[in-house]
Amino acid sequence: MELRLSRAAAAFRNEGTVELMMRAQQLEREGRSIVHLEIGEPDFDTPAYITAAAKTALDEHFTHYAPVPGLAELREAVAFDAARFRSLPEPYAAENVVIGPGAKPLLWNLFAVLLDPGDEVVFADPAYPAYHAAASYLGAKALTFRLDGAHDWRPDLDELAASITPRTRAIVLNSPHNPTGGVMTADDLAAVAALALRHDILVVSDEIYSRNVYGAPFASIAQVPGMQERTIIIDGFSKAYAMTGWRLGYCIAPKAIVHALTLFANNTYQCVATFTQKAGIAALRGDDSAVIAMGERLRRRRDLIVGGLNALPGVHCALPGGAFYAFPNAAAIEPDDVALSRYLLEEAGVAALGGSSFGPAGAGHLRIAYATSSAELQRALDRVGPALAAYARANVATTKVHSDADTTI
Repeated sequence: MELRLSRAAAAFRNEGTVELMMRAQQLEREGRSIVHLEIGEPDFDTPAYITAAAKTALDEHFTHYAPVPGLAELREAVAFDAARFRSLPEPYAAENVVIGPGAKPLLWNLFAVLLDPGDEVVFADPAYPAYHAAASYLGAKALTFRLDGAHDWRPDLDELAASITPRTRAIVLNSPHNPTGGVMTADDLAAVAALALRHDILVVSDEIYSRNVYGAPFASIAQVPGMQERTIIIDGFSKAYAMTGWRLGYCIAPKAIVHALTLFANNTYQCVATFTQKAGIAALRGDDSAVIAMGERLRRRRDLIVGGLNALPGVHCALPGGAFYAFPNAAAIEPDDVALSRYLLEEAGVAALGGSSFGPAGAGHLRIAYATSSAELQRALDRVGPALAAYARANVATTKVHSDADTTI
């Protein structure tokens, strides 16, 4: 029997994170010491009051099916917290919320709800790879606008405006941004809102890093007048509360879209574990001091890694305004970021992603997740500096050999 995959499934590729992490783990099994900077997972423990709520829920037998869109109590808590945190003039209703097993499945189902084959969706370059994967699987066309590394990874608004056509169904924003750590300004958000209103299209705002900002308070495009009703928010608990393995996310959207997402949930994952949802309620209603403390530790880690990277010859790194990623430009040393990423892993034992895995605009960059300890970040810098210097010397020597060979008669 010939095993044949669908064309859409055959086109799938692993995210760069997965491939690099698998190789790093293989090297560790071989006895190598590896500093992991490739995965966007905070190394903090989930706050104790959240895990205690889950344990209580298990003891109270919350182990059965939950309502497909989520527990009413959790949906109400999300609706209240989302409007309060974003200082929105109109509260959300619980009926505007659907709970999912992480933000990514909700994003995929949302794209399926919004996009027909041939429709267009616009998002940044570089960008989280799931946007392109979901759009491509559905037969939709992904159009991109560049983020400007020279201006703190803010969007090229002229390019964004030019990418919108009559077939555009939605603009996808991600601020704070993966992989660059860039944060859109109030002026940026107002300009995107004006485009959405002028062309009568939706904005999908991926706000999973909304609690990971280091400057001005977090700003959502939903705050712009006229945008709350046409903004779909994707968010969750993974990054803010160190709950990556709990798989708990949510989408806030107009009720018709929530209804469609509920139908998709019913036909795919059915529901999210009930005791996990109980933990989510505790997270939203509990003391925020643990979240604030984690944010301060991430800020210190950011300053350490960015300062260290900028001290290396041939490397330039903008200061990220949010998330927990640095996106240094190392093109002066090696423009092939995938080759440089592989070299740093194999020769220096440091796992950092090549920026082009997030899109063409990421070429020449590395994505470094500083969600690990300061000691590990310093260990990475201590390894990367000598490795890059050796790489640069080897390139100079190779260039000289080729040059001498070209001039030989």
